[in-house]
Order: sequence, then C-alpha cells, then structure tokens
Amino acid sequence: MDEVSVVVAHSERATLRVGDVFLKVDTDQARIDREAEVIGLVPVPAPKVLWRKPSVLAISAVPGVVLGRLGKPSTASAAAWASAGAAIRRLHDTPAPPWPGRGGQALEELAAELDDECERLVADGILPADLVTRNREVAEAALRPWTPVFTHGDLHIAHVFVDGDELTGIIDWSEAGQGDALRDLATLTLGHPDRLGDLVAGYGTPVDLDVIRAWWSLRTLLGVRWLIDHGYDPFTPGGEVDVLRARM
Repeated sequence: MDEVSVVVAHSERATLRVGDVFLKVDTDQARIDREAEVIGLVPVPAPKVLWRKPSVLAISAVPGVVLGRLGKPSTASAAAWASAGAAIRRLHDTPAPPWPGRGGQALEELAAELDDECERLVADGILPADLVTRNREVAEAALRPWTPVFTHGDLHIAHVFVDGDELTGIIDWSEAGQGDALRDLATLTLGHPDRLGDLVAGYGTPVDLDVIRAWWSLRTLLGVRWLIDHGYDPFTPGGEVDVLRARM
C-alpha cells in the first residue's frame, strides 16, 4: 500500500502525495479551479489533472528529478538548464490568460508593498537595516514598465523536473497569469546565479541581467516574513537571506 506523504503544508494549502498522485488541498476554490484551467493551456510538460472536487485537486506526478534545491548546488547539466530556458520561452510566447499572476500588480502597488515590507523587516528586528537598504536599492531596477506575458508566477527550482538533459515537467501552476517574464527567470535562478547563463542561453533572446538580479532582491525581501510566518527558515545556509547577503 502506498504511504501518504506531506509535500508541503501551511495554513493556506497543503499538498499530499499518494503513490503517483498528488492531492492539492486549498482554502481558495478559485485558485484550484484556475490551476486546473492553466494546466490545460500551457505549452510545456505539466502534470495531468485527474479529478477535481471542492477544495481538492488531484494531479499526476511528472517524471524525472528536480532541477535543484535552494541552498544546494544544482547537479543538473548545462543542457538541462538550457532546456528549462527554452520551455519557459515557449510559455512566455503563449497568449496569456486574462488574470494577473503573482507579482503582476501595478508598479505603484508593488513599490508600496516592497517599501512596507522593508520597513517591517527592520522594525521587527528580522534583518539589519544596511542589508535591507542595499537590497531595496538593487530591487529598484525591477520596478520598471514591462509587457505582461504568460508567467508561471512561482517558478521555484524544485518545481522544474528534468531527465538527463531534457525537461520533463513543470509543476505548481497556482500562481500563473500575466506577469513579468524576467521575474520567472529570476525565481528559477534564485540562489543559483552560476546557472543564469545556461538558462538564458536556452531562453534564446537577450534579457536584462540587472533586472533579473533586481528581482532576486525584490522577491526575497517580499518573501522573508512570509516564510517565517509559515514555518520555513529563510536563514538556512544558501537560502533567501544568503541571497540578500550576496548583494552586499
């Protein structure tokens, strides 16, 4: 009999694995419905939707292994990273759904959220002021007009699967929608700056590397308190706080 394993769990959602089936339990039914819809739209390998009921989405596993883990060097080949870049480019070239994805809000709203988060990180004693100030300066480059494209929205390195040199699947589409293409590229290379060249080579079009680096700072500043509040440790070696320290 297959055992039930908890992949991730916090107050908003949980993902359980039973054999080759993943059960996503979410407090937001609209998010479940949207993820199921997105999986049917994307032009890249993705899980299959097996069934959907109130608060639960059942999807299949994808073959292969994760591209890497935050905090650890990626052992995937340069060709595997390039394959991921090519798949992301296909996604970005696909007509986007009508709704905004994560990070797709207006620039003024995003800047205000970032400033508020920076103030709270310092006021609550979570991070030193000089670290926050420096990364807020770096993040400024990401706060520029962009053309919305079809983005994954949470393209964490552990959401991308490969087999040898080939991409075999991208999972967790709950945050997908219109957004900044460079945010996806930045999220995937967060903590793995040495693999950015391989990813961009596969992406196949020139990108502004300074904006990607800015997104590293911006995304991490916005995520530190959320991680702590949901039981994760951003101070793990190689994790989010080390990403911020690298900008110093």
